[in-house]
Order: sequence, then structure tokens, then C-alpha cells
Amino acid sequence: MREPDPRIVLGLHRSRYKRRALTSALDLGITTIDTSFNYRGFTAHATLADVAGDLLPHFTLSTKVGFFPAAGQAEHSLHPARLRVAMEQTNRDLGRVPDLVFLHNPERSLPSPAAEARDTLGRACATLATAVEEGLCGAWGISTWDPRPLTGLADATLPRPAVLMVRAGLLGGISVLEASEALVAQWDLAPDQVWGMSPFGGDAADPVWGRLDPRVFIEDADDAPSALQAAFRAAFLLPEVGRIAVGTDNPTHLQELIDALRYEPDSDRLRTYRQMLRERAGRQAD
Repeated sequence: MREPDPRIVLGLHRSRYKRRALTSALDLGITTIDTSFNYRGFTAHATLADVAGDLLPHFTLSTKVGFFPAAGQAEHSLHPARLRVAMEQTNRDLGRVPDLVFLHNPERSLPSPAAEARDTLGRACATLATAVEEGLCGAWGISTWDPRPLTGLADATLPRPAVLMVRAGLLGGISVLEASEALVAQWDLAPDQVWGMSPFGGDAADPVWGRLDPRVFIEDADDAPSALQAAFRAAFLLPEVGRIAVGTDNPTHLQELIDALRYEPDSDRLRTYRQMLRERAGRQAD
């Protein structure tokens, strides 16, 4: 087993939940996995416990609550009682206490006006904070696909999450990027408390990666990274994150991303890229 590197998290959103994928991750030094209450048709936790078995104690495990089964589909809720029940079931299905539980996409269920939204979000956050105190999870955080609705709500009245998970990378868009950074500042989070997700915009096979050459965002190196390696490495600064969750069952792809960690992103060029995105957004708004 390779020396663990905390910068890569194995995301299980699209995983087939095969034991071989987990053993390969451990062999490569990836010891953190991320799943969710609603993944795999709300069977992810029980499936993971069954498939991983004796491997599970070797992983740091994060999961999420916020989506619930309803009439053959998933619905979102921030109701404290539903969140609590989901966390209790999570513990039963996993057969262990998760190290971290995220409030999953809270922006999906925020009411209007802002005062009511802040109260709804505050009660949901307090439910997770209480779960930590009672031993249902090791820590709690917020995972948000669209942080923009949250930036006006995050203040000293809300419980402070231990971790914030946001979209990261070249395709996230300037408004989402800047909203993520605003939340980080409002909660005074260090880079290792910020996790990125979807570094390839949801699909590493997207044709955009054949048209955009992200290698321009990597400092000179003895050998050239692949386009995907460069995109992945640049994502650590868009916004600045300490870890990135990647979803794959392919150990070759994981190895490629691990190898990408030796490259250094060019912060000056990334600042220029951000400015270009900001100017483009301004023109579109005119």
C-alpha cells in the first residue's frame, strides 16, 4: 500500500460498488471515500458495508443527507426530523459512525424571504451539529452544488461547518467560484477544510477537454502532464481546496490523477483566467 495522500477522495456517486475498486484505491494510497444517503437508489450505505466488509475500517468515510425517497423518486428536505432519521439509518446501514456528514445541497429547499431561509438553514445545520455531539458522526459539513443562495445567509448566527464541499475546476463558472470563496471567507475556513468536486465538469470524456488545453495552467515541468492531469491540478486553485473528490472505478484513471499531484498549477495564469471569466460574465450581463 502506498503512503496515503489526503488530497484525493474517492467519490462513489457513479460507482458500481465493487470491492476491487476499493482495494485498488487503498493500494494507491486513497483512504477517504465519499458517498451519500441517496446514492444507488438509497442503498449505497448498505451496499458499501456489504461489499467493503473488512476494508471499511481502513477508510475515512464521508456521506451526505438531504435527499429522501418519495413515490419512486427522490425529494429534498431540510426538515430536522427527517435529517435525524437519515443519520440514524446511515449508522445502522454502514455498521459504523461516519467520520463526516454533509448537509446535501441545502440550496434546494430554502424558502423565501431571506429571514425564513436563514432560519430553515440554521435549524438543519443545528441538527447536524447536535448529531456530532451525540456521536452519530465525527464532524459535519455542507456540500453545495450552487453556493450562490447561501452567501447571503451565512453569518455568525449559523453553526459553522467543519468542511465545505463545492464545485471546483475550470468549468465551474465565475459566479459559482466567487460564491464558494465568499462562503469560505464568511465561515473562516482553511484550505484543508474545503473540498472540491466535479473537477472535469461532470465528465472526463467531455469533448471540451479536446478543445481546451489546460496544460497552459501548469508551471514548467520536466515532463508534460496530460490534459486531464492539468485540469485536475488546476482545480485545486479554482477555488483553493485541500481535497478533491473524483468518481471512478478505474484504477488507471486514479493512478493518473495521483501522478498529477506532482505538477504545480500556475497561479498567475489562473488569475488571468479568472479575470477573463469575470469580464465575459460582465459583457453577458450588459
